[in-house]
Amino acid sequence: QVQLVESGGGLVQPGGSLRLSCATSESIFNFNAMGWYRQASGKQRELVATITVGGSTNYADSVKGRFTISREGANMVYLKMNNLEPEHTAVYYCSAHLMTGNYWGQGAQVAVSS
Repeated sequence: QVQLVESGGGLVQPGGSLRLSCATSESIFNFNAMGWYRQASGKQRELVATITVGGSTNYADSVKGRFTISREGANMVYLKMNNLEPEHTAVYYCSAHLMTGNYWGQGAQVAVSS
């Protein structure tokens, strides 16, 4: 059973930054890609960013230039979020992508408020 554990969420003021971390129990290179998703209250879960096993990245239009997905070693994936705004408030989930489906972490709450 693959385990993904997010950390780094919290409360931040508008304009602030956070870095989310995702620790995986298996090598991220065993998966097609790793991704970050978010789900705001009352809304559907949406893709934020992905990074493939080859290192290619992809971002939702709403976060381009503001968020950066990266990885370190075989077991860590990060999401650096800059210039955060209240509309970025959500639970952020780490995901490991396989052809047969995705594994999910438990989520990290990010709240942007003054």
